[in-house]
Amino acid sequence: MSRRRSRPRQKAPSASPALSPGAPCPCGLPSSYAGCCGRFHRGPAAAPTAEALMRSRYSAFAVRDRAYLLRTWHPGTAPERLEPDPRTRWRRLEILGSAGGSPFHTEGTVSFRAHFTERGREGVMEEHSRFVRHAGAWVYLDASGAP
Repeated sequence: MSRRRSRPRQKAPSASPALSPGAPCPCGLPSSYAGCCGRFHRGPAAAPTAEALMRSRYSAFAVRDRAYLLRTWHPGTAPERLEPDPRTRWRRLEILGSAGGSPFHTEGTVSFRAHFTERGREGVMEEHSRFVRHAGAWVYLDASGAP
């Protein structure tokens, strides 16, 4: 997910949304945050597939983990800075489809729909994301918009 914006931003608070390790994972899988995407965010494990990376990046947007988002972005397409909007609350992720992206592939795509609330209004973002292996790990390359 890129969620790049061109409008001016208000200063973002430095704290991430509170999410206990036992809370349900924002990515929607039936696991706790600690046992699902949290283990990728903390660093001891790497996402084994493009879809797992997509889910973990969605969760990173939900908890505003800028370091993880930048760490899992291809260096050729990553922004210099990333400031997730503190007014955006990511509510639900739907995976619409994927191609490639297994532990045996070097490229993969994931189409998804991400539901959010921003300034009290509900919204949906659809994207067809491309992932590649870089230095042995899956990274987000870019997006081609709606699937």
